[in-house]
Amino acid sequence: MHVVSVGTCNMDFIFRVPEFVEPDSEMYIDDIHILPGGSALNFAVWLSALGFSSGIVAATGRDMYGEIIRSRLESGGVSTGCLSVVERPTGMAFISVDGAGRRSIYSYMGANAELEIGTQESWYIRSADAVHLSGCYVEVAQRVAEIREVYFSPGRLLAGYGLDVLEPVLRRTEVLFLNDDELEILTGSRKSGISRLLGAGVDNVVVTHGPGGASFFSADHSLEMKVEDAGAIDTTGAGDAFAAGFMSEWLRGSEPSECLRRGHSTALKVISRFGAL
Repeated sequence: MHVVSVGTCNMDFIFRVPEFVEPDSEMYIDDIHILPGGSALNFAVWLSALGFSSGIVAATGRDMYGEIIRSRLESGGVSTGCLSVVERPTGMAFISVDGAGRRSIYSYMGANAELEIGTQESWYIRSADAVHLSGCYVEVAQRVAEIREVYFSPGRLLAGYGLDVLEPVLRRTEVLFLNDDELEILTGSRKSGISRLLGAGVDNVVVTHGPGGASFFSADHSLEMKVEDAGAIDTTGAGDAFAAGFMSEWLRGSEPSECLRRGHSTALKVISRFGAL
């Protein structure tokens, strides 16, 4: 079974800091980690590690960081035939992580802004057994959803477009992955948001609650998985790992409860260290 990941590839610059700085102030960085990341890369590498054939549709620059990203994908067993190389610099994310594992992120889209779904990408997406969509511009998300049904992790930025703009994607979504904040941003409510999403045509909704576990919702079924707080060091990429773990069971036909458990166990591997991989 071949699964294609569509979205962003970045170089992540992760800074461990004592606390977040206020405007017009300065602080020393305790530690720094420079690693390949981005939602599409994270998902593809994790799904490959979980035993699936995976590929990626994304864009990098013609620079050192682009070469590092391609090398990481290939070493992780991810097909890079639709990884575009453009003149714009590779995307970057500057991530500050405090002692409680909370993050502050500045993202530079760079080459990610040049991603286009052309003839080759369309064929690749259409021929896959499943497609996971994340972290891209809304025009890319809408174009992919025109081609086929998707699994969708919008993140905060795409969620900010709201239900009306994302409706063409949502009604083509088999499983939608959100955290509590994204649910509220997308729908305007944590209480009524699920029913609004199901009413918009989403088949299944998965909501992660950080250290509180995760929940699954469909038109005729819902369940909640409680977990113990594992004490996150860095949550960068945890949502991507959770989605990969969940889908690794979902695509094998497992029950939603087992899918949630595998998503959680995969995310635990991420939050115990710095970086998404």
